[in-house]
Amino acid sequence: MPKTRKKKTPVTNTDKATSSSNPHSSRTVIRRFHVLLKKQQQLKLAPSTDAQELRDVEREIEEMGGLAVYQRMSSVGQGNDRGGGSEKVLIQWLIDMGLQKREGKRKLKLLEVGALKPDNYGMCTSWIDTTPMDLRSRHPSILEQDFLLMDEDENRGRWDIISLSLVVNFVPDVKDRGRMLCLAHAMLAPEGLLFLALPLPCMENSRYLSFDKLQSLMTVIGFIEVQLKWKKGGKMAYWLYRKGERDHGPLDEFRKKTVCRQGDRNNFAILLP
Repeated sequence: MPKTRKKKTPVTNTDKATSSSNPHSSRTVIRRFHVLLKKQQQLKLAPSTDAQELRDVEREIEEMGGLAVYQRMSSVGQGNDRGGGSEKVLIQWLIDMGLQKREGKRKLKLLEVGALKPDNYGMCTSWIDTTPMDLRSRHPSILEQDFLLMDEDENRGRWDIISLSLVVNFVPDVKDRGRMLCLAHAMLAPEGLLFLALPLPCMENSRYLSFDKLQSLMTVIGFIEVQLKWKKGGKMAYWLYRKGERDHGPLDEFRKKTVCRQGDRNNFAILLP
């Protein structure tokens, strides 16, 4: 008599993924959610969309718990037992620049995009006035707002610091990623600072992006690199940029994908709109 095969549980099963604080399960859920969100975007923009395929993708996103699951998994990754959040990197850089010495000066206005916790900069309240925001707020003190839908004119030059930590890589459209960086430039005060954090594979293993290519892109947008931190074999890369003048030279090379590396690579890219 043949043995009855046990039905496999999909890796995206939310009961397991959301209840576990295992780093591997967190990364698995986040990666799968990225794939599904990108696929959903492609299907919505396609001239002749397979309605059933779109429903299947959206059903899996819903079964995973949607953005709420991604936020929970990301929040787990920010715990002190995992080395803490990327805000520690930014805070140390700001201290190294002497910006914590604000006696007699107004506080620095920081916009924290993609905030999962309301108090990431709680230790800096004497010199930083933080506005945490996210697409789906998990706390009354976190503003629920899509950064890409913020009014550029109302926010022009308003912020001293903007943090885009693990945000750009989560935007499904490659041109919206570039638009996000351009919008940040417009919203920063003169000499304002942009903090950018991306998973290291976005730089080291992308078919379309490298450290040099990103540097050229940021220069064209009008950013000057102040700090860069990453290590071989690590998981993250961090940058600090200062707002400078926009480069009005040819932009065509940043509006289409060009191959930087051959072979088995990921397809992460950032394009200008």
